[in-house]
Amino acid sequence: MRSRTPRNTAAHQGAAFTVTLDGREIRALPGQTVAAALWSAGVTSWRTTRVDGAPRGVFCGIGVCYDCLVTVNDRPNQRACLVPLHPGDAVRTQEGTGHDD
Repeated sequence: MRSRTPRNTAAHQGAAFTVTLDGREIRALPGQTVAAALWSAGVTSWRTTRVDGAPRGVFCGIGVCYDCLVTVNDRPNQRACLVPLHPGDAVRTQEGTGHDD
């Protein structure tokens, strides 16, 4: 019987690299989003709401809800579930809108 597994399904993982979250080193893999790397490091919330200061992290995971906003390399309001990481990226937690409100 012939295998149903396509030949091109083998994943090839590249070398891990580090990024920082509020100055703390976090391990990331090539192609990982900010959210995936933070989850892997045990971080489940990285933003607080503007009004109540309630913790937020990933909610929808597809870039629709904006709960997972972070600042990446000094750019506020980046959706952690969509932004791929690169070696040396600096991620910061965010309060409210990420601007000086």
